[in-house]
Amino acid sequence: MSHSDYEYGGMMAEFWDLLRGDTSEWTDRFFFKAVVAQSGPPVLDVGCGTGRLLLDFMQDGIDIDGVDNSPEMLDRCRQKAEKLGLVPRLYLQTMETLDLPRRYQTIIVPSSSFQLVIDPTDAQEAMRRFFNHLLPGGTLVMPMMVLYTGDSQAPEVVEEWSRETVRPADGATIRRWLRSRFDRVHDLEHTTARYEIILNGTIVASESHLRSPATRGYTQAQAIQLYTDAGFTDLRLTSEFVDEPVKPDDEVFCIWGTRP
Repeated sequence: MSHSDYEYGGMMAEFWDLLRGDTSEWTDRFFFKAVVAQSGPPVLDVGCGTGRLLLDFMQDGIDIDGVDNSPEMLDRCRQKAEKLGLVPRLYLQTMETLDLPRRYQTIIVPSSSFQLVIDPTDAQEAMRRFFNHLLPGGTLVMPMMVLYTGDSQAPEVVEEWSRETVRPADGATIRRWLRSRFDRVHDLEHTTARYEIILNGTIVASESHLRSPATRGYTQAQAIQLYTDAGFTDLRLTSEFVDEPVKPDDEVFCIWGTRP
């Protein structure tokens, strides 16, 4: 798999955890633990990345596997696991080509990662494969993020932001700059990211990442249709990361489905 086949590589992978900071109190951490407690193991974490949830759940004794399409993120997950004395089962695969040796009672797709599957045909195939990897009565839960929630009614909207943090090893400043262009007509996000290492006020290394498009948006109705087309039943939508009914203006909603 070449670097062009996956997004999370280079400095993006190298500084992923550092720029995210402490995630121990993120609301989705508690939400997905409740999902697993309700639905049961074994669990598959799709888009597990560096193991933010997977390693946490393993420490709780939960039977959980991880899959991601970035070998660099999986390498970092293994490094973190080794320090914790854990040996996770990790698979390098895409969602639309998912083909694992066992089936699961619960599949979670955290961080709106499903929306990184841009092509609608690939998205339908990914849903079919999620369905086939569930045990009868198993549950698929994933959040969807509304791509643009501002006031502008323009067909395209551009936003920029940056984040900085200090690398403990040498005191260098790590900066990420992101430009997002929202195509509101086709509900797609196009992104340009730049990563910089700044030491003693000088940029000593930089790297750019362009994804066009990077993310596909879904309405609540479109998300329901995805699940229905794949054969899921007992669908329900909850509001953000609480087990309450979805609201029409939720910026994040979670959709649940069961394999009959």
